[in-house]
Amino acid sequence: MNASQVYQEQQVLTASPQELVLMLYNAGIRFSKMAKKAIEEKRYEEAHRHLIRVQDILTELELGLNREIEIANQIGDLYDFMKRHTIEANAKKDVGKIDEVIGLFEDFRSTWKEAMERARNEAPSSV
Repeated sequence: MNASQVYQEQQVLTASPQELVLMLYNAGIRFSKMAKKAIEEKRYEEAHRHLIRVQDILTELELGLNREIEIANQIGDLYDFMKRHTIEANAKKDVGKIDEVIGLFEDFRSTWKEAMERARNEAPSSV
């Protein structure tokens, strides 16, 4: 394991649940962009691997949802939509579908970061 991998592993092991969700959104964006580039360059096997990673990330995000809360069900539906788009993009080599997935990941990330910031600002300060 190289130094970068050790550092990344430490980040994951010491991250809060909120930070882990943010990391998953960032990874979803990164792997989606890598898949798009691979399709554009006709490196389809590589694109396939990246899109499988995106699907795995979406599965992890879904598993973290508290389905007793209505909005979590709506978010889960969006994750399912994104997963279907990655499957279609993989089958049809459709970068337009990947662009939609990237856009949704970016929206989720932006909203999540804002929620984290608000929670941090509203948390009572310890004395």
